[in-house]
Amino acid sequence: MTSSIGLKLVMALTGVILSLFVLGHMLGNLQVFQGAKAIDEYGALLRKEPALLWTARLGLLGAVGLHIYAYIALMKKNAQARPQGYREKKLREASFASRSMTITGPLILAFIIFHILHMTTGTVHSSFEEGAVHHNLVTGLTGLVGLIYIIAMVMLSFHLWHGVWSLLLTLGLPEGRYGSLGRRFATIFTVLVTLGFVSIPLAVLTGVIK
Repeated sequence: MTSSIGLKLVMALTGVILSLFVLGHMLGNLQVFQGAKAIDEYGALLRKEPALLWTARLGLLGAVGLHIYAYIALMKKNAQARPQGYREKKLREASFASRSMTITGPLILAFIIFHILHMTTGTVHSSFEEGAVHHNLVTGLTGLVGLIYIIAMVMLSFHLWHGVWSLLLTLGLPEGRYGSLGRRFATIFTVLVTLGFVSIPLAVLTGVIK
């Protein structure tokens, strides 16, 4: 928790946990296309064992906390190693996804907080009904809010794409920048997750899901 490589490992391992959660969450949400009964039964299944549900929630919260801590600690170490920035900086290899990590990370965190208040607790959802997952999705993803969800998923795609590839490198896999298996895996994983998530608010906005 103090060395640079240790902090990078913390980021990588928590990144694996969060990436798997994102995949599972997306697959679960896609059941909305099977109808109200399917998605409502899925929601009821998740709440069937409250102890297990809260253990998962606290585990995810811990992973998010450690991910953020490791990031901040690494940024501090970088600043201490070079307190004065480069006089002239030319980026040749860095992708937009890697350069935007410091922006997409905080914005995704803000979205997660909003998403919990919106779809989990219903605090900022004007038509929220406990347990009525289909109703909450359809009424909650209309208009501007639906667009916010789509934009948030686009931000997630940049963060996820660079993050998945980076964690493979940190865990010691020989994944080059171009043409490597890890690079292709990160791309395919990100595309599938992003399209899966975006399809739901898009379906609500276009009236496919009513």
